[in-house]
Amino acid sequence: MHAAVVTVFLATYLLVATRRLTWLPVGRVAGALLGAAVMVAIGGLTPAQSFAAIDHDTILLLFGMMLLIVYLERGGLFARVVAGALTLARTPGQLLVLVSLLSGILSAFLVNDAVCLLLTPIVVALGVRAGLPLAPYLLAICTSANIGSAATLVGNPQNMIIGNLSGLGFGEFMALAGPPALVGLAINTGLLWLYYRRRLPAGSLPAAPDRVLAIDPLVLPVLALVTIGFLAGLHLGYTALAGALVFVVRDRRAPEAALAKVDWGLLVFFCGLFIVVQALANTGLPARVWAGAAPSQLGSPGELAAFTGLLALGSNVVSNVPMVLLAGPEIAAYADPRMAWVLLALVTTVAGNFTLLGSVANLIVAEQAAPQHELGFFEYLRFGVVSTLLVLPAVVAVLWCELRWLSG
Repeated sequence: MHAAVVTVFLATYLLVATRRLTWLPVGRVAGALLGAAVMVAIGGLTPAQSFAAIDHDTILLLFGMMLLIVYLERGGLFARVVAGALTLARTPGQLLVLVSLLSGILSAFLVNDAVCLLLTPIVVALGVRAGLPLAPYLLAICTSANIGSAATLVGNPQNMIIGNLSGLGFGEFMALAGPPALVGLAINTGLLWLYYRRRLPAGSLPAAPDRVLAIDPLVLPVLALVTIGFLAGLHLGYTALAGALVFVVRDRRAPEAALAKVDWGLLVFFCGLFIVVQALANTGLPARVWAGAAPSQLGSPGELAAFTGLLALGSNVVSNVPMVLLAGPEIAAYADPRMAWVLLALVTTVAGNFTLLGSVANLIVAEQAAPQHELGFFEYLRFGVVSTLLVLPAVVAVLWCELRWLSG
């Protein structure tokens, strides 16, 4: 039975990671669903166990954030923020820095995948109009979105899962993960500028339009109240959903148009992935691998490095969300679970910058920009490897120093 479960997991991973296999081109969502159904069919989980395997809090939070973002985008928030930032950029180099910072900061609070989806077309259109090479700006969007999203429990799906598994509050997590993520964002932005400053054209950018973009008067108050709710320790999923429902009630009409923009495929994908990973965990194989490979504690720099290396490797082998699900049950054994949980979030997120296939955010940017620029695997790799190798040790070191300062 265990061999069959492992085989199904590997087959599901192939369907998910390679996006579309020529012999079974069903895509990521159907691949996860197929893997979940086969796991139940072969007895890896009972139907009741498969329902229990789905992390409903994470699904609700992801849905609530996606619906809220739809209304914030319709209310002009993203267009206004981007327009305001672009008025500050006078040169292509300044624009690169601003795009990187904007992507990272927005992703901390509005889910990195959604930020990439909304920001990429705007930046691509500006780059085409100004005659700029698109690759540096595309790399700025996706790599900075990944790093910035590590700062909070709502920045990306794996952090949402960690929030539910760890019991850490939104404010407590942000206080620990925020400074390392900010340092990582600064390093990534500086590296982008060093890499590409000589490849960008000289001169000024075209003037931004003088027209002031209107913003829905409810957008900022609702966003502020939702953030206050997160910091106050309210249920993250229902707090995000409540923010979206303010707009639904205000509009006084059925929200079908907004619901149509929610990425239902992503929600279904995660449901299937939860089931597939739980079936693998039930075999006991991940626990045995963890026991043999992971350090028993995190009390020294060597143990910290080994823990970081294991998570980074696992995130690039099985992807970051499955890595979080498989490592989660083992974290409670550490003397300082807070450090282990925050490390799990930081490392699995930053490791997604290693290759183009390392995170969904990377693929979203590549797909959105494809008509104007094909962001190639090796074009991405030349920057992604160096960024990850510099940012990852830095964020881990900042967290280590931060926790030692708090405990001493």
